[in-house]
Amino acid sequence: MMQDRYLEPHQARKREPTAYENLLGDSLERAFSSGVHELSGLVEYLNNYGPPGMDARPWTEEILSKELARLAN
Repeated sequence: MMQDRYLEPHQARKREPTAYENLLGDSLERAFSSGVHELSGLVEYLNNYGPPGMDARPWTEEILSKELARLAN
C-alpha cells in the first residue's frame, strides 16, 4: 500500500491540468529543451510561439512570474 504512494507521478496535483496549463507547460518544456533558461528568454519564447498570456496579453516577466506562482499554488 505505502509503495503505491511513490508510484504516483503527480502527488501534489489537486486536479487535472486545463488545456491552457498543458499548452503553457509544453511550450516551456520546448523553450528549456532549446536552451532557454532565463526568465527574459522564456518570455520572448512564449511571445513568439505561444500560448498567449491570460486575456491574450503579451507575456512580460512580471506576468509570467505571477502566472507560475499562481499555478504553483
